[in-house]
Amino acid sequence: MARQLVELGFRGSGEVLKREEFEARKAAAEASRLSERTQQKVPLQDSKGQTLSSAGKELKDNFLKALAEREEANCNGKMAFCFFQSIIFIRDRNSRGQEVSAYIDYAHRLKIDEFEIYFNGKKKLFPRRTDLSFYNWDRNVSTSNASPNYQVIAENACGLLFKNKCDRKIVNVDPKAYPGDSTTRTPIETDLYLQVVIYDHILRRKT
Repeated sequence: MARQLVELGFRGSGEVLKREEFEARKAAAEASRLSERTQQKVPLQDSKGQTLSSAGKELKDNFLKALAEREEANCNGKMAFCFFQSIIFIRDRNSRGQEVSAYIDYAHRLKIDEFEIYFNGKKKLFPRRTDLSFYNWDRNVSTSNASPNYQVIAENACGLLFKNKCDRKIVNVDPKAYPGDSTTRTPIETDLYLQVVIYDHILRRKT
């Protein structure tokens, strides 16, 4: 009804937003609110009483700081108002000098990886063939795998898409496209990799 009134010319003095613009701003506001809460007080434990891998670590690189800010929200899916299922895009060179990239399900990796070694700087979080999508640019080899949180939609006119299994919403990783409802796209400036982008898909808790 609101859209129809606007189309008919009944407008107030406020700014009129398109649906995708409204959803993008709402998602960005929730992500910003979560980031501010995390920076104000970094939790040592998650809601299940388990110590977070980033707890007590002095992190200097922007990428590791970004992972730490999102760890609790991705770790167990319990926050006051929402939780994240973030997708991390990493592009870098492997030990053979080959350029590789992957889209990584952060929440899933947190369950199967020991992230303390990443936060300690002993090892780098790196693309794997078992990630959501992996590509070796030099060898032109690619793989795609569904995760507990995402379904991969590889053959699509819009390019590579990921469908969240919880709310069934689409995450579009095309940098020129709208990332999708409840999703924000954040490029990370880091000295550890050639390129890093984090897609935060926000799921709201049911009340």
